[in-house]
Amino acid sequence: MLWMTFLSIRQELRLTCSTLRTMAASLYIVVEGEDPGYDIFVNGHAVARNEESLHRLAGTLHVIPLLEFFSADEDSMALLLDQGTGNPEWARHLPEPQWFSGEEGLETVRALIRFLEATPAALGSETPPVLIELKEFERVLTKTATRGLRWHLAASWR
Repeated sequence: MLWMTFLSIRQELRLTCSTLRTMAASLYIVVEGEDPGYDIFVNGHAVARNEESLHRLAGTLHVIPLLEFFSADEDSMALLLDQGTGNPEWARHLPEPQWFSGEEGLETVRALIRFLEATPAALGSETPPVLIELKEFERVLTKTATRGLRWHLAASWR
Protein backbone atom coordinates (compact mmCIF):
# COMPACT_ATOMS: atom_id res chain seq x y z
CA MET A 1 0.00 0.00 0.00
CA LEU A 2 1.28 3.47 -0.88
CA TRP A 3 1.49 5.80 2.10
CA MET A 4 1.60 9.48 1.21
CA THR A 5 3.44 11.61 3.73
CA PHE A 6 2.99 15.33 4.03
CA LEU A 7 6.56 15.67 2.75
CA SER A 8 5.65 13.93 -0.53
CA ILE A 9 2.37 15.87 -0.74
CA ARG A 10 4.26 19.16 -0.20
CA GLN A 11 6.75 18.24 -2.93
CA GLU A 12 3.98 17.43 -5.39
CA LEU A 13 2.07 20.56 -4.34
CA ARG A 14 5.17 22.70 -5.03
CA LEU A 15 5.31 21.26 -8.54
CA THR A 16 1.59 21.86 -8.98
CA CYS A 17 1.89 25.48 -7.75
CA SER A 18 4.68 26.06 -10.22
CA THR A 19 2.77 24.66 -13.21
CA LEU A 20 -0.54 26.31 -12.27
CA ARG A 21 0.92 29.75 -11.64
CA THR A 22 -1.38 31.27 -14.22
CA MET A 23 -4.49 29.76 -12.62
CA ALA A 24 -6.22 31.16 -9.54
CA ALA A 25 -4.17 29.18 -7.03
CA SER A 26 -4.39 30.40 -3.46
CA LEU A 27 -2.65 29.50 -0.21
CA TYR A 28 -4.74 30.11 2.89
CA ILE A 29 -4.67 29.59 6.65
CA VAL A 30 -6.72 26.97 8.47
CA VAL A 31 -6.99 27.44 12.25
CA GLU A 32 -7.63 24.36 14.38
CA GLY A 33 -11.18 24.01 15.66
CA GLU A 34 -14.60 24.99 14.43
CA ASP A 35 -14.53 28.79 14.78
CA PRO A 36 -11.52 30.60 16.23
CA GLY A 37 -13.64 33.71 16.90
CA TYR A 38 -11.83 36.00 14.48
CA ASP A 39 -11.53 36.55 10.72
CA ILE A 40 -8.98 34.15 9.23
CA PHE A 41 -9.41 35.25 5.60
CA VAL A 42 -6.21 35.79 3.65
CA ASN A 43 -6.14 36.27 -0.11
CA GLY A 44 -3.07 34.11 -0.82
CA HIS A 45 -3.13 34.39 -4.63
CA ALA A 46 0.09 36.42 -4.97
CA VAL A 47 1.80 34.25 -2.35
CA ALA A 48 0.85 31.13 -4.34
CA ARG A 49 2.03 32.68 -7.63
CA ASN A 50 5.38 33.48 -6.04
CA GLU A 51 5.78 30.35 -3.90
CA GLU A 52 9.00 29.24 -5.61
CA SER A 53 10.70 32.62 -5.07
CA LEU A 54 9.43 32.82 -1.49
CA HIS A 55 10.70 29.28 -0.86
CA ARG A 56 14.20 30.23 -2.02
CA LEU A 57 14.05 33.49 -0.09
CA ALA A 58 13.05 31.67 3.12
CA GLY A 59 16.12 29.44 2.69
CA THR A 60 18.34 32.48 2.30
CA LEU A 61 16.78 34.03 5.41
CA HIS A 62 17.15 30.74 7.35
CA VAL A 63 13.45 30.45 8.16
CA ILE A 64 10.96 27.68 7.42
CA PRO A 65 9.50 28.02 3.88
CA LEU A 66 5.76 28.72 3.89
CA LEU A 67 4.83 25.51 2.08
CA GLU A 68 6.44 23.51 4.91
CA PHE A 69 3.42 24.63 6.96
CA PHE A 70 1.09 22.87 4.50
CA SER A 71 -1.13 20.17 5.92
CA ALA A 72 -4.60 18.92 5.17
CA ASP A 73 -7.55 17.06 6.53
CA GLU A 74 -9.95 14.93 4.52
CA ASP A 75 -12.20 17.91 3.72
CA SER A 76 -9.45 20.10 2.30
CA MET A 77 -7.96 17.21 0.31
CA ALA A 78 -11.42 16.43 -1.11
CA LEU A 79 -11.71 20.09 -2.11
CA LEU A 80 -8.37 19.92 -3.95
CA LEU A 81 -9.47 16.78 -5.78
CA ASP A 82 -12.83 18.38 -6.66
CA GLN A 83 -10.89 21.28 -8.15
CA GLY A 84 -8.97 18.86 -10.37
CA THR A 85 -5.70 19.20 -8.51
CA GLY A 86 -3.56 16.57 -6.92
CA ASN A 87 -3.41 12.86 -6.67
CA PRO A 88 -6.34 10.71 -5.44
CA GLU A 89 -3.79 8.69 -3.44
CA TRP A 90 -3.43 11.73 -1.17
CA ALA A 91 -6.97 11.34 0.12
CA ARG A 92 -6.78 7.56 0.49
CA HIS A 93 -3.57 7.57 2.53
CA LEU A 94 -3.74 10.85 4.36
CA PRO A 95 -1.83 11.14 7.63
CA GLU A 96 -3.35 13.07 10.52
CA PRO A 97 -3.26 16.84 9.92
CA GLN A 98 -0.19 18.61 11.21
CA TRP A 99 -0.67 21.78 13.24
CA PHE A 100 1.83 24.53 13.94
CA SER A 101 2.04 27.28 16.53
CA GLY A 102 1.28 30.81 15.43
CA GLU A 103 4.77 31.82 16.54
CA GLU A 104 6.38 29.38 14.07
CA GLY A 105 4.51 30.92 11.16
CA LEU A 106 5.10 34.46 12.38
CA GLU A 107 8.86 33.93 12.33
CA THR A 108 8.74 33.07 8.63
CA VAL A 109 6.14 35.65 7.61
CA ARG A 110 7.85 38.51 9.46
CA ALA A 111 11.27 37.63 8.02
CA LEU A 112 9.79 37.69 4.50
CA ILE A 113 8.00 40.98 5.19
CA ARG A 114 11.16 42.63 6.55
CA PHE A 115 13.20 41.51 3.55
CA LEU A 116 10.62 42.55 0.95
CA GLU A 117 10.08 45.95 2.60
CA ALA A 118 13.84 46.53 2.58
CA THR A 119 14.22 45.17 -0.98
CA PRO A 120 11.10 46.20 -2.93
CA ALA A 121 12.57 45.08 -6.27
CA ALA A 122 13.04 41.51 -5.03
CA LEU A 123 9.90 40.17 -6.73
CA GLY A 124 9.52 42.98 -9.26
CA SER A 125 5.93 44.09 -9.74
CA GLU A 126 4.79 41.17 -7.56
CA THR A 127 6.40 42.59 -4.40
CA PRO A 128 3.49 44.92 -3.43
CA PRO A 129 0.72 42.27 -3.71
CA VAL A 130 2.89 39.66 -1.95
CA LEU A 131 3.59 42.12 0.89
CA ILE A 132 -0.11 42.88 1.28
CA GLU A 133 -0.90 39.18 1.55
CA LEU A 134 2.00 38.44 3.90
CA LYS A 135 0.66 41.19 6.18
CA GLU A 136 -2.75 39.46 6.06
CA PHE A 137 -0.98 36.24 7.09
CA GLU A 138 0.78 38.15 9.88
CA ARG A 139 -2.55 39.55 11.17
CA VAL A 140 -4.15 36.10 11.33
CA LEU A 141 -1.08 34.38 12.79
CA THR A 142 -0.71 37.08 15.46
CA LYS A 143 -4.29 36.43 16.61
CA THR A 144 -3.67 32.69 16.40
CA ALA A 145 -0.55 32.97 18.57
CA THR A 146 -2.20 35.33 21.05
CA ARG A 147 -5.04 32.86 21.58
CA GLY A 148 -2.70 29.85 21.82
CA LEU A 149 -4.29 28.18 18.80
CA ARG A 150 -2.61 26.16 16.06
CA TRP A 151 -2.77 26.49 12.28
CA HIS A 152 -1.62 25.08 8.98
CA LEU A 153 -1.49 26.21 5.38
CA ALA A 154 -3.90 24.82 2.78
CA ALA A 155 -4.26 25.31 -0.97
CA SER A 156 -7.11 26.01 -3.35
CA TRP A 157 -7.32 26.46 -7.10
CA ARG A 158 -10.52 28.52 -7.36
